[in-house]
Formats: sequence, C-alpha cells, structure tokens
Amino acid sequence: MRRRALVRLIAAVGVVALFAAACGDDDDDATGGEADTSATSATTAASGATDTSATAAASTDPIVIGAAIDLTGNMAPFDGPALAAAQITVDTVNAAGGVLGRQLELRFVDTALDPAETKAAALDLIQGGADVLLTTCDVDFATPAIQEGISAGLLTIAPCIGTDQMGPSRFGEPGRLAFSIGNLAQDEGAVLAEYAIAQGHSSAIVVPDNLLVYFQNVCQAFTARFEELGGEVIAEEGFASFDGSVNNLATAVSQAGEADVIALCTFPPDISIAVGGIRDAGIDTPIFSPWSGDGNFWIPEGLSDFTFSTYASVFGDDPSAEMNGLIAAMEDAGSAPATGGFVTGAAAIEAIVAAIEAAGSTDGAALAAEFESFSGLPTISGNISFSPELHTVFGREYRMMTFQDGVATFGELLAATSPAVIS
Repeated sequence: MRRRALVRLIAAVGVVALFAAACGDDDDDATGGEADTSATSATTAASGATDTSATAAASTDPIVIGAAIDLTGNMAPFDGPALAAAQITVDTVNAAGGVLGRQLELRFVDTALDPAETKAAALDLIQGGADVLLTTCDVDFATPAIQEGISAGLLTIAPCIGTDQMGPSRFGEPGRLAFSIGNLAQDEGAVLAEYAIAQGHSSAIVVPDNLLVYFQNVCQAFTARFEELGGEVIAEEGFASFDGSVNNLATAVSQAGEADVIALCTFPPDISIAVGGIRDAGIDTPIFSPWSGDGNFWIPEGLSDFTFSTYASVFGDDPSAEMNGLIAAMEDAGSAPATGGFVTGAAAIEAIVAAIEAAGSTDGAALAAEFESFSGLPTISGNISFSPELHTVFGREYRMMTFQDGVATFGELLAATSPAVIS
C-alpha cells in the first residue's frame, strides 16, 4: 500500500518543471552551505563507520536505504519516478532473498527543496539507521543532504546528477563517498558528437544554455569531440533560460550561417521556445540534444529532425525487454514515466547491491571503493563505470532517439568511445 501511495503522489505531480534534475546547477552553492573538504573529517567518518562493519555484515536487520528527495517541488517529476523505480527494484531484490541474507528497506523523506528541510531529512534518516543515503537529482539542492551523508561516513548517491560535481571535484576528500548514477556531461556530449559525425554531419552550430553547468559542459564536450573527429563548429550562440534571451535565438542561428547540425543544450520550457522559433524561421537543420530533450510534453506540433540521447525509451520501442517490463510495472503502479530518467533509480539500487555484496558490509568507505572499481557493471540502465576521478557514470550505452512528424522513434544503442576532455 505504501508503494501505491507513493506512485500516486508522483503521478499527480506535473511534468513541466526545471529540468535541473538532469544536471548540476551553476557553480555557486544555491543552498548557502559550504562543503566540508577536510581530509580529517572524511577519515574520521569512515573510521567510525568501519567500527561497525563486521557486525553489519553479520546482522539480520534490514539494510536501510534512506532517500532525502523532493516529492512536492520542482524536482519531483524526476526524483519521484526514480524513487518509484528504486522501490520496485528493492521489492525484486527482497523477493530473491535480499543482500547478504538481509532485506532492503527504502525509507524516504520529502525535502520540498528547502535547504533546512533537506538537511533535517538527511539527519533524520541517518539517525534512524540509514546505511546508504540517496539525494535529490540536483547537486546544489542536494548539497545539505550530501554533506550530512558523507560526514556520517555513508555512501551517498544521486540517481541522475549529470556533472562531475557529485564527488571529490566539489566536496574534496569527503566527496569520495559521493556518486551519481546519471550520465557524465563529458560522456553525453561526446556520444552526441560521435553520432552526428556518423550521420554524415561535418559542420555545427553549438547552442549552450548558460543557466547550468551541465548544459555548458555537454555542449563543450560536443564541440571537443566533434572537432577531434574532423568536424567544424562554425558558431556558438549561447543564451540563458528564463531571461528572455531565447527569443533571439532563431535570429542568431539564422545569421550564423549554414551548418549540417545544431547542438542545443537546454531544457523545458525554453527548449520548446528555442526549437519552435528555429523551425518557425524556416531552419530545418537537424537538432541534437542531450537527455534534457527527452519527453513529448514539451515538443512543438509535428517536430521533425530532432535527435536526443536518453537512458530509456518511454515511447514503447525500447530494445530491452527488461526495461519495458520495468516501464510496465511503473504504469501498473500509476506512475508512467515521462522521460527515460526513471531508470537511474533502479540502477542505483542495483549498483548499491553489487557494492554491498562485493564489500561484504555496508561500510561507506568500503562501498565507495567498490564503486570506484566498477568498470562496465551490468545494470538495467546499461553497463556503468566510475573511476577515482569521475564519480558520475561514463561508458553507458545511450538510446539515440529521433522525433519525426511529432513521433519519437528509437534509432540505436551507442556508447561514447570515451568522455571528452573539456577545460
């Protein structure tokens, strides 16, 4: 009954919200908190957790996964489906006998994106016995919870943050306990460029939304890989969502000259304005987008020649029977996903289970070491990899999807040859 209530709540939330779930926000910490980057605090936290790891492995108590996430604010359309998929996966794991002879228990607290509530939710979950912490899908909104999780020595996971900020690059040495199951922007931009080149495109106009680091990084990665493969970027036409500059984009693109492809890195609602304006101006150049272009709730009528990469096809043609089964289970529960990002919740549980089984305990430092060693770990979302430097997924196969006449169709599975190097 609890899962039914959860997914009904999720289904009731509108999908027109900031697509910052796909990404990290801008470089400034919107929560107003500063990360504790001292090696001492990480060592102390990890040491405290290690003291109990032996008893944790022998315990028959549930392994508690606490989720400090948003179910009522702007991240709800993305946190909610990920949580619903996570719960379905927890149920599946438990039905098969659990992990190390123990059942999994998923507990969640709605943060409503309030910084104080986010911190309090994380503390409540940790003090209530959480062994692993899940956070909301935006690094700035999640920071109060992340700080509590890593300070307590817990493996701390975000289902779908898309920058490399979920880890040491933002949180210093304590950030070794923090990971994201989302796609690394440098990887996603690279796969878009490689796909564009494979489609015969040799020139591009690159359009980053400067609102978010994620969008900037995806477009930077597209440019880097496109040029590495012999393509030419003839212009970059940036704008920022919500300041009205998107209304000038079609004119800027038109004046930039003719190109084979437009790389557009933005999200709803401005992606609809951008794409609609470009097409209304008579520009039929193919447009390529990262996951932020997934879903049909934002598209202009009859949209064609619009390609995007995503985690899963929610349009009835995903190539994976297992993926289609999970989508059907979510639909049966009343929470049909609007984009492919839901699957990262399921993959997060799978990765946590693999780490616990390999480590033989729930100790945060031990689990983090396992995560850093994952190279092509099989999950429902595809094979995923991390490294000591990159705590956001790279190497996953993307679903390359294209809208023609308003209908999105699966094209092929494609993994980037490597993440692009950006400055």
